[in-house]
Amino acid sequence: MPSQPLPCHYQPLPYMVVDFNSRSAETAFWTKSKNQWSKILWAEYQKDIYKMSRFLSSDELSLTGKVGIVCSTRYEWSVIDLASQCAKKTLVPIYPASTAEEMSYILNHAEVEILFLENKAQVKVWDKISAACPHVKKIVLIDKFDLIDSVIQSWDQILDRTITSEDIKKIRTRINTIRLDDEATIVYTSGTTGNPKGVVLTHQQIVSEVIEAFSSCQVSIQDRSLTFLPFSHVFGRIENWAHAYFGYEMAFAENLESIKNNLIEMNPTFAFAVPRIFEKVYMTVISGIENNQLKRTFFDWALMHKQAQLDKQEKYEQVPIKNWLLSEIAQKMILDKVKKAFGKRLRFFISGGAPLNPVIGEFFSRCGVLILEGYGLTETTAAIFVNTPFDHKVGTVGKAIGDVQIKLAEDHEILVKSHKVMVKYYKDEKATNAVFEDGWLKTGDIGELLPSGHLRITDRKKDLIKTANGKYVAPQKIEGLIKLNPLIANSLIHGDQKKYIIALLSIDHAQAKKWAQNNGIDVSDIKLIVQNPKFTDEIRQHMIKINSELANHESVKKYQVIEDEFTIENGSLTHSLKVKRKFLDAKYKTIINSLY
Repeated sequence: MPSQPLPCHYQPLPYMVVDFNSRSAETAFWTKSKNQWSKILWAEYQKDIYKMSRFLSSDELSLTGKVGIVCSTRYEWSVIDLASQCAKKTLVPIYPASTAEEMSYILNHAEVEILFLENKAQVKVWDKISAACPHVKKIVLIDKFDLIDSVIQSWDQILDRTITSEDIKKIRTRINTIRLDDEATIVYTSGTTGNPKGVVLTHQQIVSEVIEAFSSCQVSIQDRSLTFLPFSHVFGRIENWAHAYFGYEMAFAENLESIKNNLIEMNPTFAFAVPRIFEKVYMTVISGIENNQLKRTFFDWALMHKQAQLDKQEKYEQVPIKNWLLSEIAQKMILDKVKKAFGKRLRFFISGGAPLNPVIGEFFSRCGVLILEGYGLTETTAAIFVNTPFDHKVGTVGKAIGDVQIKLAEDHEILVKSHKVMVKYYKDEKATNAVFEDGWLKTGDIGELLPSGHLRITDRKKDLIKTANGKYVAPQKIEGLIKLNPLIANSLIHGDQKKYIIALLSIDHAQAKKWAQNNGIDVSDIKLIVQNPKFTDEIRQHMIKINSELANHESVKKYQVIEDEFTIENGSLTHSLKVKRKFLDAKYKTIINSLY
């Protein structure tokens, strides 16, 4: 456990809510509806939080103190998050894409009594499991609807009631009783096997994370973020908490498909993203120039000269005037086209949730787009290592932040102590004891600490493959290289206790159809595209290139292209987009066995 207490000025986030209406910058949020962006002021935000907090504090709802939410990222999520904290309730997020079984398990395990649902589709899911969830006493539907029964209440009903000075006085009195060690939220991990575990986080973990992670990135009231990651995941959630603490503006993207346009419209100074976002942009750029030799030549020339400049700067060496001029020409004429796709004011992206392929990190760095990769777990309240604008190293997750202490076990597993580390797994003493060793949290990740203090993650401990020859292979490294081809959306490496490594390649349907169209092939049937000799040769050449960059024991000896896409919906990926290895091993057992 952490050896030092938190500084005395570290206070729970609800203490910030009291001063929302007096912030020097008026605008808290930007939302878009009917093609029009509109602002929500800090004073409005505060009032909505107070009204929701009053509702959550009413006598009829003061039992277990657990509040559930199934909702996409939007303004109402932010209100519920802080209102729950102000009401001294424990918020339990559930992914909107969760199955009825997953939702039922979490609601029962956490003993949720008030459940916020986003729309009627989620009410239909609730209808299927309601009889099996006896703890839930009240449903609040966020979207507008007509029918109101004794269990379901509308969002507007709650917010339409006038907030009185007496109400505010009671809420502020309650806020003053909140302590740092009070439970604030239980975040259920999207485990690759078995039931999810509930990570218990107090106000201490939240403020320690927010202050130390975001201060290192020099975030201030002058900033604006574009938010689109799910708040049901702790990586997305800390953006909402930091917004409350630092007071920057936050714009809600319409949806994932609109991010490109929203970036141009809102010109954020920073944004959170998962590697998949950068992979898709990278694939779009590469696929756009790969069939045009002239474009490819110019782009490679630009990247080469920009990299030469960056190499000099990293070594603190003077850049010769000729090299500087060539680099600037490359930037202005070619590379800025990539940078401008993210708006005019972007300072940096923060990348997390999964490893970012260093090739992609280097690519964006050359294009002038700074991606600050960090590392953390739900159990550490997100980031414990972060690259910063003035100290970043591609291929690493940066240096330890704040009070974080780290040591590497004999097998190089990363062990951590910090105020950011969870209290426990909810109602699971066995799992809690298993993950701690003499007060150190066992992260399950394998890494190496560079002399500079930067941390490099090599793989998940449980994912490491040991071949029949006794050689260890890190599957994430190989999968990352394979996915550099735009035609491949995902891959699964296999080979534990086998003589050699094999791979299953999941095709990106959209890119495959685009490729087929460019090659004069029928795009109506993905199966015909995959079986086309040209397509087969395209994949074969890519795998030959990949193997040339790998050691013999980790090279892919056989592979199989599969038509299925790995998605959350079909159970192939976790909600944080990690491959469910055991699930896929079982699903494709016949294919895997045939490759041996």
